[in-house]
Amino acid sequence: MSGSVVTGPVERALALACTLGEGPVWDPERACLWFTDIKQHTIHRFDPATGEHRRHVVPDQVGWVLPARDGGLLAGLKDGVHRFDPATGLCANRVPIPGEPAGNRLNDACVDRRGRVYFGSMDDAESAPSGRFYRAAGAAIAPFGPADLCITNGPAIAPDDSRIYFTDTLGKTILVADLALDGSPGPARLFVDVALDFPEAYPDGPVCDAEGCVWTGLWNGWGVARYSPAGELLERVNLPVANVTKLAFGGPDLTRAYVTTARKGLDAAALAAQPAAGDLFAFTVSVPGIATAPASFGS
Repeated sequence: MSGSVVTGPVERALALACTLGEGPVWDPERACLWFTDIKQHTIHRFDPATGEHRRHVVPDQVGWVLPARDGGLLAGLKDGVHRFDPATGLCANRVPIPGEPAGNRLNDACVDRRGRVYFGSMDDAESAPSGRFYRAAGAAIAPFGPADLCITNGPAIAPDDSRIYFTDTLGKTILVADLALDGSPGPARLFVDVALDFPEAYPDGPVCDAEGCVWTGLWNGWGVARYSPAGELLERVNLPVANVTKLAFGGPDLTRAYVTTARKGLDAAALAAQPAAGDLFAFTVSVPGIATAPASFGS
């Protein structure tokens, strides 16, 4: 396992002031980064090579977007999974989530090498243990993995699809389960208790790199952390803002790390001390990420 992985300084890639920046994902076909501002109902597209930045306002809170096999995007809105057309900025073909409480919303997602989509729901009021995880494959959405959580984050998939990681944000833990060849999960078990390393922080969105290490955003933790597959803390990268949500690997060699952040929950004094809160940050790593496969749900 490599030691220090940060090979470049942390930079501000975009000044955005997102209320709740989330869900960054690199689109290898378009060579751009997609991410959301959940509370502003906005899908963002950033082209690092040109610096071009576009915003698409959608009908409701949007937790995540994923490049899809048909050339469009899947978007996880409060009321279900939608098709998002980046050419028109329109959402269509909603698939509701069976049994989801009206007060829940979708929060974070990933896709495995076969194009299966995994995502989580959560109580929008952040008080009830009504969230759980799902898998969307073919044309069906079904419960998958842990349930009865207040704020879910992830999942994240190991490079070989052998493991899946689930974050219980308020529980300050990341769980892991083995995945069989057919994609069925084993029992979830503790991967890391983040509170032992960062007592004031809450683990937010996770993502795996090419070595199978898990990077997690640290809400109220001023950075991101990298854990080995054995759950050992390997690296912490500091950011100039407290609420750090998720990291995605991008660029032609997937060594550019992009990090979303949030202004949500910060009072006037905190915002004055953190003028870059809610912005998009970037740094370079020596261990690349994993190319995102196109989602195949419904196609």
